[in-house]
Amino acid sequence: MMGLGIISILLILLNCLVSYRGFKDPLFYNKYYFEVEKVTLYKDYKRLLTSGFLHTNWMHLIMNMLALFFFGAQLESATHPLLFLLIYLASLTGGNYFSLLVHKRQGDYSAVGASGAISGVVFASIALVPGMKISLFFLPAIPAWIYGLAYVLYAIYGVHSRKDNVGHDAHLAGGLVGMLMIIACYPSVLVTNYFAIAVIAVPAIAFIVVMLKYPHILLVNTLFKKQSHNQTIDDRYNMSKKSREEEIDRILEKIHKKGMKSLTSEEKSMLEEFSNSQ
Repeated sequence: MMGLGIISILLILLNCLVSYRGFKDPLFYNKYYFEVEKVTLYKDYKRLLTSGFLHTNWMHLIMNMLALFFFGAQLESATHPLLFLLIYLASLTGGNYFSLLVHKRQGDYSAVGASGAISGVVFASIALVPGMKISLFFLPAIPAWIYGLAYVLYAIYGVHSRKDNVGHDAHLAGGLVGMLMIIACYPSVLVTNYFAIAVIAVPAIAFIVVMLKYPHILLVNTLFKKQSHNQTIDDRYNMSKKSREEEIDRILEKIHKKGMKSLTSEEKSMLEEFSNSQ
């Protein structure tokens, strides 16, 4: 394996230092983590970047730094240290910005971690050298483009199923940012590596368009579970009513803690509609 470059080393050290400070100091963590409301309401845009150097726990940090260790060496050696740094930072902020768009109506949605940046590094590496071999633990080595496709499909499933607390949307967008930057800097890869790029980029872009343009399509529990068809009209009405009441309770609690000015336009409209219906 190629040796780590200076930028990769510095990024790993910075992630470890900032994350460790966040583990020990809740005030520090709260000042820099990503939360939709903090960005949209209070215009604290630095969180789009700073949240990428915080992690929830040691396992989260170690897994991300291992991925950066293996893929960072490949990409930094194959390109240029400054380009590598630009890809890393652009993928990080691009992934978080996309997450902001997707969750703009969820003021309390939050996230931390370098995964969006690392996804960009991974996708850029695959676009540049799709035939490189990747071995995951005890599994046999596979071509990088197969790993990239599996990563995209897992991210799509993760967004669709909403079974975990992982920011799959930011990972997917961050990965595409990294891939597009490599294509912009090395257009020849579109000719030499067009198959690997298309296999990864096409489903990722298509799913991102669906998330932005047709989000209602994703309002199902999981990609593979069959939905129940045994509910009556009353059942569905009562579930919908309960959901609305829970949302109103959340809005009222938000007003109690932060005041009316903290509400988004959607939350104000919902509160007004609820008041008029009473």
